[in-house]
Amino acid sequence: MSETPKVYAAISACVAALAKDGISKGRKNQQQGYAFRGIDDIFNALASVLAANSLCIIPRVLTREVIERQTSGGKPLFYVNVDVEFDLVCAIDGSKHTARVCGEAMDSADKATNKAMSAAYKYMALQLFCIPTEGDNDADATTHVVAAATPTAPPSRELSLLVDAIQACDDIDALRALYEQAKSLPPQECSVAQSVARNRKQKLEKEQSK
Repeated sequence: MSETPKVYAAISACVAALAKDGISKGRKNQQQGYAFRGIDDIFNALASVLAANSLCIIPRVLTREVIERQTSGGKPLFYVNVDVEFDLVCAIDGSKHTARVCGEAMDSADKATNKAMSAAYKYMALQLFCIPTEGDNDADATTHVVAAATPTAPPSRELSLLVDAIQACDDIDALRALYEQAKSLPPQECSVAQSVARNRKQKLEKEQSK
């Protein structure tokens, strides 16, 4: 009978340690007034517990999507969605378990991706280690008022042809060339084409590794 990977014992020990004190809701949303746990609270609580149980958490971003919106005041607002895998690795025997979660966030400057990755990590940790929460689930310390989305124009012929070429491509070098070609499109269509190219590349890499 094979020995159970030690990563699960390490995770269980972390759950037990975190259950003793939990993580208090010491932060407050500026707009809606509810209390929440921030990413720094999660890091502060986890750091010593992970170290004591020889457990490492290694993030890996699989996909990232960006949509530009507007606030109700007409200012730009960037909405980011990331798909992230976290490898939980036991330093004793090298065994691992992978947790996959999504994170999303909005920001009016250059912090939307940072916030989305923090959200992914935070909710992975809260759910994996069974850290209890109550009340509203927070996205961040601030709440954005987003204007209604404007009707989306149909994709251009250039975008449609490029997406078809990407989806039919079976060569990673050729896929890189199509990725670069997408830069000639308008920003929003470029983002769509490059997202399709990244997903296609990941699929090809998985097929080639088999």
